[in-house]
Amino acid sequence: MYHTILFDLDGTLTDSGPGITNSVAYALKKWDITENDINILKKFVGPPLDASFTKYYGFSKEKCVQAIQYYREYYLAKGIYENRVYDGIEGLLKWIRDTGRRAIVATSKPEPSAIHVLEYFQIDSYFDIIAGATMDGSRVEKSDVIRYALERAGIRDLSGIVMVGDRENDIQGAKVNCLDSIGVLYGYGSREELEAAGAMQIAETVEDLRGCIEK
Repeated sequence: MYHTILFDLDGTLTDSGPGITNSVAYALKKWDITENDINILKKFVGPPLDASFTKYYGFSKEKCVQAIQYYREYYLAKGIYENRVYDGIEGLLKWIRDTGRRAIVATSKPEPSAIHVLEYFQIDSYFDIIAGATMDGSRVEKSDVIRYALERAGIRDLSGIVMVGDRENDIQGAKVNCLDSIGVLYGYGSREELEAAGAMQIAETVEDLRGCIEK
């Protein structure tokens, strides 16, 4: 039975796809790159932006830095609000709190943006710690964010702790830090992606996730 649950944010707590894909499309247009089907950009939800710009568009390190700046122009003005909390998440967080468990956010989103999103949706109070990436890119990999979250929480005994996320980087980050992991299918990753990454449990719905935490 898990007593401490680390949550990814985008695609796990909130459906942030529209805001992220619109922000990526805005950045790409600066280089006259237009994706007619914006659903193609859903692969940007979850992983670090620089890794995705490099992987899918071949951007250099310098170009990634500029692309992220363009991305943030749109995201901070509009994209951050093109978002919603998944149905059932607030009830799950309340249950975690009421049963004496501990909830922590570990996200590749910059920490100030993560805090703003959670405050905007009024669910920030459910989390003991909100840990995110740095704005300068010095802490962006999910494994580093998880390690940072554990250090802030003063956690050394890793038994009874689990990482919940919807993409392979969440599962891989948990594995690097010797944590159990639960992959969720209501977000943006597929069962094949999560199983290949080594997810120890798979939850199709938020209700399933509660059952996985209770096991």
